[in-house]
Amino acid sequence: MIRSLSKFAIILLFLFVITTPACLDSTDDADLTIYSGRRETLVAPVIERFSNASGLKVRVKYGESSHISAILLEEGKKTKADIFLAQDPASLGSVLSLLTPLPSDILDQVPPWARSDVGLWVGVSARARVVAYNTKKYSDADMPDDLMGFVERQWKDRMGWNPRSTSSQVMVTAMRVLWGETKTLAWLNGLRANSTHIFASNTSALAAVASGEIDAAFVNHYYLHQALAQTGADLPVANYHPRAGGPGALIMVTGGGVLSTASHQANALEFLNFLLASESQDYFSNTLYEYPLKTDVRTSLASRSLSSISHPRLNFEDFMDIGGTQRLLRETGTIP
Repeated sequence: MIRSLSKFAIILLFLFVITTPACLDSTDDADLTIYSGRRETLVAPVIERFSNASGLKVRVKYGESSHISAILLEEGKKTKADIFLAQDPASLGSVLSLLTPLPSDILDQVPPWARSDVGLWVGVSARARVVAYNTKKYSDADMPDDLMGFVERQWKDRMGWNPRSTSSQVMVTAMRVLWGETKTLAWLNGLRANSTHIFASNTSALAAVASGEIDAAFVNHYYLHQALAQTGADLPVANYHPRAGGPGALIMVTGGGVLSTASHQANALEFLNFLLASESQDYFSNTLYEYPLKTDVRTSLASRSLSSISHPRLNFEDFMDIGGTQRLLRETGTIP
């Protein structure tokens, strides 16, 4: 009996140890507490640079943006978070009631379309939705003007995407805003009728384009740049920004907002300024292959500049209804 209890205790201790890293360390002695919806592998380097440069002790809670925003809503005024970093505008929009207005000297560092209309959050970097296509078969000139063209019969069994990804769901949410429910439903049903391939990740969708398994895929622009950097070889793939704009040319921002209950608001604002400084913008651009939002930062991206892309200027607070998009995806059999 004692041995069984010991084993049980060991199991409990093991479970505590392996789950604790997913939880937030004690924030009592922190100078800044960040709730991050961006993966640790992506933003930990820039957070560490900030901590070293400022001398501030920083604590971070990592998780999916939608999960972190749900935690913030549950915690409400009792949250220990000073700042929320989000992977997408939908997550920021869902917690607007918890955020405090940002000063104009921070907001004015980015274009008007890359910040909250009511000044509650600011964009930090940007990602473009594209159609990645196989250059052995097509050129930009062969691509349809907008996404609706990709449900034509000529693309049957030749397209792919990952509808479970947040970026894909943000794109479909943009469709609902720009096109309305009826046209969006027709597009989703058109993909299904065309036997569009479903991939577990955007990386695998891009690989299928490169191998010729499919002809094109709906992804974010940086997957191609990451693949080129990792393989060190030319791939027969190019990014196409739909010439007519619309949801297929959507520019999605990652961003941050300061909690109105933050115990360290001044430090949170200092961190936002650091993210928009040239060094951090250079990191987002030339290491993560995202678009910098500061126009004076040079980028190594071989793709088009943000200013040359005909992308829709949307009120990012319109992206709050991701839940409605997920219901639509389930109704059409696009996701389980």
